[in-house]
Amino acid sequence: MRRSFLFTIIASLLIFSACKKSTEDFVTPPLRDYYPLTVGKYITYSLDSIVYYTNFGVSAVVKSYQVKHVVDAQITDAIGRPAYRIIRFIRSSPTAAWVADNTFMAVPGETSIEFIENNLRYIKLRSAIKQDNSWKGNSYINTSSLSSNLKYLDDWDYTYDSINVAAKVGTLTIDSTIKVAQIDQQTAIDKTFSEEKYAKGIGLIYRNFLYWNKGNANGTYTDASYGVILKMIDHN
Repeated sequence: MRRSFLFTIIASLLIFSACKKSTEDFVTPPLRDYYPLTVGKYITYSLDSIVYYTNFGVSAVVKSYQVKHVVDAQITDAIGRPAYRIIRFIRSSPTAAWVADNTFMAVPGETSIEFIENNLRYIKLRSAIKQDNSWKGNSYINTSSLSSNLKYLDDWDYTYDSINVAAKVGTLTIDSTIKVAQIDQQTAIDKTFSEEKYAKGIGLIYRNFLYWNKGNANGTYTDASYGVILKMIDHN
């Protein structure tokens, strides 16, 4: 009887220890660690804007700028959630004056961080931050209507591709980053690729987006074909 009682206690302790370890294994950093938002925060980027077309043998033209994303104010979104207004400034060279040219909104939540750009709502990050965790990051965007010109944004699987790794962006080396692989697919007539990297305590540090469409295998690029490469060069 005593031996059976001791066995029951030991078994209970082993189960408790296993459950505790399992719980600890799922502890992940808060989303805001990789997407901090406070009024006055800014990140400056180099921006390469790529336009694809076919004209006199030229298929792509790259124009380079600098942009600065400044968290301007804390606001509420259309359904009353706390949000932040972000103003984008742009200039053609490091010595040119900054000019405000767009406004975004970020909505930080406990389980996701949404980013609204040009009236399109993206789910940029989603808990839990762990390897291979995935979600439909463009699920709020209407890509299915016949008149939609956003079909290339349809059914993207955002996936945590790497967690808490060092990364080099331009001349900067960042200690702790996460990479979100968003899409990588190509056919004979089109290609879509997108990935982003976020740094702990900083936010978005790198974006590489590319979409081109030729209409047919021998055709020219459509007007919607473009690419963006964003690299952080400074932040506060």
